[in-house]
Amino acid sequence: MTLPLEGVRVLDLTSVLAGPYCTMVLGDLGAQITKVENFPVGDGSRGFAPQVNGESYCFAVLNRNKESLALNLQDPRGRELFLRLAADTDIVTENFRPGVAARLGVDYAAVRARNPNVIYASISGYGQTGPYGHKGGYDIVAQGMSGIMMMTGYPGGRPAKVGIAMNDIAGGATALYGILGAYIGKLRTGEGCYLETSLLEAGLAWTFWEAAAMFGAGEQPTPSGTRHRRSAPYQAYRTRDGYVTVGANTARLWRAFCVEICAHPEWLDEPLFVDVDARLKNVERLEQVVEAVFMTQDTEHWVAKFDAAGIPGGPVYTYAQALADPHVRARAMVVEVEHPLIGRMNMLGLPLKSSSALTAIRQPAPWLGQHSAQTLTRLGLNPREIEALFADRVVYDRQYIKAS
Repeated sequence: MTLPLEGVRVLDLTSVLAGPYCTMVLGDLGAQITKVENFPVGDGSRGFAPQVNGESYCFAVLNRNKESLALNLQDPRGRELFLRLAADTDIVTENFRPGVAARLGVDYAAVRARNPNVIYASISGYGQTGPYGHKGGYDIVAQGMSGIMMMTGYPGGRPAKVGIAMNDIAGGATALYGILGAYIGKLRTGEGCYLETSLLEAGLAWTFWEAAAMFGAGEQPTPSGTRHRRSAPYQAYRTRDGYVTVGANTARLWRAFCVEICAHPEWLDEPLFVDVDARLKNVERLEQVVEAVFMTQDTEHWVAKFDAAGIPGGPVYTYAQALADPHVRARAMVVEVEHPLIGRMNMLGLPLKSSSALTAIRQPAPWLGQHSAQTLTRLGLNPREIEALFADRVVYDRQYIKAS
């Protein structure tokens, strides 16, 4: 099986979530990822709970298909080793606070001096320029500053964070498509480039409907719970045993919803609900009458009726229920791998399905420094030189130290 990025070499200086997500997908696509970590701590997510046999499950699910080189970049020998590796690599990624990579001597300028055609990608909180370019950033801060927290939750409530680290993943995904675009360009021209994005910009770039409302009509997007700002009914409704989502926002779907689902054909002639605009203006009343119907039966009952009527709808799951759903399992979105220290473990599967080899989980996440000696051997160092670097704490291997 030949994956599309097989033979592409990546040096990964990123940590925690945004950058590691980006490089995980590059690894899923077949790239050889050498994750360069400090020591004895390594990637910050290595300290996250839960821990199994001294290894973080959070780190393990996000760093598959990678090798770990634990390297002291503050030692001139460590920095030189990195630059020697960078001279023969295709892509370098980092998510330090702006300025840190330059102080360590591993920034784009330093790498480009050894490898003029390298693709070098930076991810930061606010970007490398601008009034806030010098600041560090976290997902929670980016969610707040992008306006996303002020449009999430229920009307009248406090600002609410999206349930996942949305801006982190957005930042990683944005860097990912930038890198892939740059690599395609390099295949055509032979030239690399520097690219950068931020958690703030990546999150803002996903707010299309909200931008349209603001630029087109001056509308300030406010919290709407599970409701859609442009469609109704399009939300979660309470049932007898939980909640169900439904999207019956077109004329055909609304008719089927009133007649086949709710058995209230008179709603079709009700002025409060006559069209989408009317239903949006009277969304509170619509919710009341729909929930009066839905609370007479369990969620499963309504989902079956939606399916029979061809109306999009589904249950509102807990995360455990989502992972256990037979469709999710049939689509291999939960897979089991063998980790060298954790043992058998579950992780999220590959969301892309394809007719030819495109992505694959080829190996589990590494322990800290697992591939340090192997990487230095590929670089041409002999066993005596490698042993001296271990002894001088220029490189590190968690298991090597334990065995010594």
